[in-house]
Amino acid sequence: MVNNRLLNSLVHTVKSLRFAMISAVCTTTLIGQSVSAQDLGWPEKEELKFGFIKLTDMAPLAIAYEKGYFEDEGLYVTLEAQANWKVLLDRVIDGQLDGAHMLAGQPLGATIGYGTKADIITAFSMDLNGNAITVSNDIWQQMKPNIPQENGKPVHPIKADSLKPVVDSYKKQGKAFKMGMVFPASTHNYELRYWLAAGGIHPGYYGPNNDVKGLINADAQLSVTPPPQMPSTMEAGTIYGYCVGEPWNQQAVFKGIGVPVVTDYEIWKDNPEKVFGVNKAWAEANPNTHIRVVKAMIRAAIWLDEKGNANRPEAVQILAKSQYVGADAEVIGNSMTGTFEYEKGDKRSVPDFNVFFRHNATYPYYSDAIWYLTQMRRWGQISEQKSDDWYKEIAKQVYRPDIYAQAAKSLIAEGKANAADFPEFASESGFKKPQTHFIDNIVYDGSQPNAYLEKFEIGLKGDSKI
Repeated sequence: MVNNRLLNSLVHTVKSLRFAMISAVCTTTLIGQSVSAQDLGWPEKEELKFGFIKLTDMAPLAIAYEKGYFEDEGLYVTLEAQANWKVLLDRVIDGQLDGAHMLAGQPLGATIGYGTKADIITAFSMDLNGNAITVSNDIWQQMKPNIPQENGKPVHPIKADSLKPVVDSYKKQGKAFKMGMVFPASTHNYELRYWLAAGGIHPGYYGPNNDVKGLINADAQLSVTPPPQMPSTMEAGTIYGYCVGEPWNQQAVFKGIGVPVVTDYEIWKDNPEKVFGVNKAWAEANPNTHIRVVKAMIRAAIWLDEKGNANRPEAVQILAKSQYVGADAEVIGNSMTGTFEYEKGDKRSVPDFNVFFRHNATYPYYSDAIWYLTQMRRWGQISEQKSDDWYKEIAKQVYRPDIYAQAAKSLIAEGKANAADFPEFASESGFKKPQTHFIDNIVYDGSQPNAYLEKFEIGLKGDSKI
């Protein structure tokens, strides 16, 4: 019997030799270029384990693995599905995972000490959009009379105004109107709250001292449910609707148990959804490894969006594998290939429902981070007023475009990416122009977070407290 330790050593040696050959070729090819494989430096750690949740927006990890982009960087990666977002975060913090597919708000929440305190950073945004809000068939039938119709179909976007009479009716009956989201510091929580509040439905405040329930003054009670369990939890009647990523909205349509009413693209056009998060200490100990990981995922994102999404059907087949999302390919393809089905049979073109690279999707903008922080303040997760400078400082601690730029420049020098497809790194501030595409038409300027908060009728602002 072959000694396992000896076998592992032999495998590692072969891998290292292979990487050395690849790097030598790259370096030879790139003489005269600004960055070579050798210039970047060898990865400090080659064997890596990354976590993810079974959602279609983990695609950059799956594609980087399946297409060999990690191996091109001398990285030998294991991808491991996690039970829920809290377990995933905890395993990144304690070092069981080298990094993970994370909610955009997770590194920010950890850094400011909401929930588990830890220094988590991100140098890579995994996608834009990708979520929706779904309600049960019963709730949909109650909403439908309140929704304008055109040619016999509901006019989109559907606002929460149409849900408010239903919620008010439940209140009069002394019944709690319950909805699900995936995590207190999740995009889904803030999108659902945003949509509800824009329709006059109070989603509740979080109290001080790390309250994770957020039920103070709530017209609609939001609770945490893991993404794959959303459809069954709604079917059981425990919740009446939810906000989640794909394929779990389309799953409700296929199972005939619910109706997606609005996508996050309609709530906030081109919103950042997930990020790749790592422990700050890990990033400082493994800077070359980190850059190489980002390089591989940028290549995966390019592949996912190139040629007008021509690769998406192949991506759907990959994601349908049990080790990744594990849902029917037909369900995954309903959104991944540029369409989205609302009420059964009402399939509409939504080409940007999932965006992985277009519109600078992979770039970690400070203004995106600040939007999440404003929503944490709005709903009480940040209990006291903070200065504009505080928001900017936290954003710069957590979101790391400097690391991203190193990865992108290396890919450009290697001829694996085009400079025109990235921001102009020398002049990029990290702040997008004021954004107007919100369902309530409120303009967001990331450079003025407190002025932005003042625009909302529902929510904390200024020196208000719970």
